[in-house]
Amino acid sequence: MNDFKNFVSKPTKVRDGQKTSAKVALEKIIDGSRVFIAAGCGAPLGLTAEFDRIRSRWKSIEIVSAYHLSSLPVFDHPGDPFKYTTLQAQPFVRDLIESGHCSVLPCKFSDFGHLFSPEGPYPVDVALVQVSTPGPDGKYSLGTNVGSTVDLVSSTPLVIAQVNPQMPYTFGAGELPSDAFDFLVDIEENIVESHSPVADEVTQKIANHAIAEIPDEATLQFGIGALPDSIMKGLDNHRDLGIHGGMISNSMAWLLETGALTNKKKSMDRGLLVAAEVIGNRELFDWIHLNPAIRLVPARYSHGAAVLSQAHRFVAINSAVEISLDGTINAESAGSRVISGPGGQPDFAIAASIGENSRSILALPSTATEGKRSRIVKTISSEATVTVPRYLADRVITEYGVAKLRGLTLEQRANALRSISHPDFKAQL
Repeated sequence: MNDFKNFVSKPTKVRDGQKTSAKVALEKIIDGSRVFIAAGCGAPLGLTAEFDRIRSRWKSIEIVSAYHLSSLPVFDHPGDPFKYTTLQAQPFVRDLIESGHCSVLPCKFSDFGHLFSPEGPYPVDVALVQVSTPGPDGKYSLGTNVGSTVDLVSSTPLVIAQVNPQMPYTFGAGELPSDAFDFLVDIEENIVESHSPVADEVTQKIANHAIAEIPDEATLQFGIGALPDSIMKGLDNHRDLGIHGGMISNSMAWLLETGALTNKKKSMDRGLLVAAEVIGNRELFDWIHLNPAIRLVPARYSHGAAVLSQAHRFVAINSAVEISLDGTINAESAGSRVISGPGGQPDFAIAASIGENSRSILALPSTATEGKRSRIVKTISSEATVTVPRYLADRVITEYGVAKLRGLTLEQRANALRSISHPDFKAQL
């Protein structure tokens, strides 16, 4: 039986855990460093604001970022002294990519720990993270942002943590002693929140189709947004659902309260809601704080195919920019313009393809740009990105129904996808 503790990297050294000011800690960063800044709801806003304020002391600093919910001051000064590398092309970095100030680093989520380690292909020199105040046993917690950061805390040469009383204390791999950090900087401020948009009629139709494809006792993986929220809100009559994946959102808290989400039938971590990150609002942060039903874990455990392939009735639910008639999925670019990253989607598709009684659901509207473009296309263009290859395609859902592609020939796949395309584009397909 898997245990997330077996996937936690051992610290490479004992650190000082010194309490100091942001300025003193940040001045330890040497010129030419590659600096990883924790993302999501764990972004250390106060620490990075000070980093930007004293930027004139460096000639060159590379900022490495993942999925940030909003821009940071350091992104306002390209080349002065900052250059950037991103794993997720959020809206506020797309102009930096096009102007040549930001590079895109393709990486599936389960590879984060190795990628940035000293032995990895893209080692970082500094990690800026955010933690809670000490919990019941005196440890700090990475709170909302564990899967993408805990391995970096273990291996990065210099680790600076913003200690924020507003950060919830979560149990799991993110519980760390003071000597896991070089410097601890007290800065209290509101942490970044995320609010899902309200579902429209098309989104609700897609959700209804998806709900019918989810069996009782399924171990689910969801992303964030109006569509995942709509699906979860329609699962209240299901029995003994479980969660093991990337995100915990507000709707998961609601689903747990209905009694449909029990985590009792999972093949591992029974009774526990397991994820890598938490993305939501203050109400959710208060709910996860010291919640014994939640475990936040490393990326290799939340997303690793070796783990997920053993999950009981694993069902992965993701979306995309477009899918071609052969089942190839693009979730990262609009033509040649990068608009996202692979995230955990390749991890989940691989796991679902090898797990017993597992399913990978791709749920997306049939059209984009206010109905002007079909999301089901003949082929993925040579300029666009292939996020998931066609041999991993499984169920595809639009507002017009479900196409079950696994086990179909190319011709059968094309016919199935045409059947759920928008009527305005059927003739073109």
